[in-house]
Amino acid sequence: MRPQIIDRSRDQEFMRLALHLAAQGAALGEVPVGAVLVQHGQVIGQGFNRPIIDSDPSAHAEMVAIRAAAKSASNYRLPGSTLYVTLEPCSMCAGLIVHSRVARVVYGALEPKAGIVQSQGQFFSQGFLNHRVMFEGGVLAEECGTILSEFFKARRAKA
Repeated sequence: MRPQIIDRSRDQEFMRLALHLAAQGAALGEVPVGAVLVQHGQVIGQGFNRPIIDSDPSAHAEMVAIRAAAKSASNYRLPGSTLYVTLEPCSMCAGLIVHSRVARVVYGALEPKAGIVQSQGQFFSQGFLNHRVMFEGGVLAEECGTILSEFFKARRAKA
């Protein structure tokens, strides 16, 4: 396996694509979280939250993007890939990230209630894991947080 080459200059570009996907989900009534999976500089999977649309509690943006990428790559392992997601991953998604061998996760906003990368635990740093995931938070954090807070503000106004 080739070593992971980090191109931070493109992190914002791919996070902006994830934000665009989050907005698509919000327009459909889903919590606005978007995810993009990149391998060798190319997008191979993308998605937004879809649990309501799909009647599937596992249809988080990360799950949708990783499933699409695995299908595209015809491989359940995605070595050397980077996942861009607008919100810090939860425990379910963090487990999938490890099992699919994503090399790096870049996320925008913190998720203080259920984020497992930094907020409520350091899942990727656990010694029992058989795969190490690099991670970086805070990329376009303000924009990623704003789309979420505006969504929930509008939802409360409707109620």
